[in-house]
Amino acid sequence: MEMILPENVSYIINKLEDSGYEAYAVGGCVRDTILGRVPLDWDITTSAKPSFIKSCFKRTIDTGIQHGTVTVMIKDTGYEVTTYRIDGEYEDGRHPKSVEFTSNLRLDLERRDFTVNAMAYNYKSGLVDEFGGIQDLKNGIIRCVGNARSRFDEDALRMLRAVRFSGQLGFTIEEKTQQAITEMAGNLGKTSAERIRTELGKLLVSDNPGKIREAYKTGMTKVFLPEFDKMMETGQHNPHHIYTVGEHCVRSTGIMGQFFNPDCQIDGGMYNYIQANVLEKAAGFTCGIDKKRQLMLCLTMLFHDIAKPEVMVIDKNGTGHFHGHPQRGEKMAAIILKRLSFDNETISIVKRLIKYHDYRILPEPCAVRRAAAKIGNDIMPMLFLVQYADILAQNPVTFAEKLKGLDSVTEVYKKTVSENAPLCIKDLAVNGNDLIASGIKKGPEIGKILKNLLDMVLEEPEKNEKTLLLSYVDKEISRRWTE
Repeated sequence: MEMILPENVSYIINKLEDSGYEAYAVGGCVRDTILGRVPLDWDITTSAKPSFIKSCFKRTIDTGIQHGTVTVMIKDTGYEVTTYRIDGEYEDGRHPKSVEFTSNLRLDLERRDFTVNAMAYNYKSGLVDEFGGIQDLKNGIIRCVGNARSRFDEDALRMLRAVRFSGQLGFTIEEKTQQAITEMAGNLGKTSAERIRTELGKLLVSDNPGKIREAYKTGMTKVFLPEFDKMMETGQHNPHHIYTVGEHCVRSTGIMGQFFNPDCQIDGGMYNYIQANVLEKAAGFTCGIDKKRQLMLCLTMLFHDIAKPEVMVIDKNGTGHFHGHPQRGEKMAAIILKRLSFDNETISIVKRLIKYHDYRILPEPCAVRRAAAKIGNDIMPMLFLVQYADILAQNPVTFAEKLKGLDSVTEVYKKTVSENAPLCIKDLAVNGNDLIASGIKKGPEIGKILKNLLDMVLEEPEKNEKTLLLSYVDKEISRRWTE
């Protein structure tokens, strides 16, 4: 098998080989290249010791020197170059107690997590596949190198990584590997929230976010996301829903992925329905949303009904009701996201989206302007995507009417935006300095006046002119003096 390596990767490998050492591209970059995917980064493994690597290249960074890793910088790009090594005993479920350098490539490869990540390549030797990685790629299988329990003893996060790779590649977890995960899921409790957050995020924006069901079935979510288990086990008993709370949220997460990537795996019937009825409308709101905000949307879908099991009430007819679940869910999601060490911006936006995910807006210009002012126009496109995904994960018999209503609202919103209608205080034709210049003293009064002006122009956008607004302020102040 022949692969094309990037120029800089070939340069590093050739320079080490010309010096009498072995060097290979290794791991995920080899896997992705074989699959026809574009690697996010390129790692290199070598028989050369770190001290020689540092002497061999002009610019290096000691990113993991104690474990044999040196980053070689070529222009603005870094390439991790790691000495072949054998890991000693793992004491903390992540880091080996000791590292022993070796000149044997196979010994280095056999310490890696999964067979599909334990392949190496250079032009001289071709593909080195000691553990059946190619066959597992062909069969679509995630399988541990050697004994699965040993691999998970070394690093418990590998269990969640198995699910993440399953999601990213669309593969099935091999039976013995899955069995070991089920038996050892509790060990995830030793893993830091930051590392779990990273794997969960990659899974949610993958082509198969529904693979989170595997994390549930094997007992992993019980360790780091017990609220999700409760959702998966709570039926809704409501004519608007045919799935448990958790299954509804998982399906809505997949549908959100579908808005950004047509390869995202969802139910075949839903795929056809979305393509025919919703995708073009959703595309108008996905434009300009980066990967970070896409993850925020996926987190919103996963957690938007997180409070339903907590607030659920069954009436005398056996129907479930969930009054106040958006407001309660906003608070619960904040606690969960903080526990998983998400950044403040992510937490803030996901909270707002959950709080307003069930907010119903009349398809009238003034109602839409007021909703944008209340919710925040910065997240309105995201909120519409949330509401589309939410509807499409409910009872199919309710789709048509709900989508028709939401379509009407989004059309009014698009027209509102195209007309540059004022939707927040910063959109006003006057600001605090203008008010001060007109004689208003600095202080809380400035904010109150600006809010009153915004209320006025939300009703009548044509009044958003500096002269008119200042005239209104003058009249209002004069009126107060005469009262």
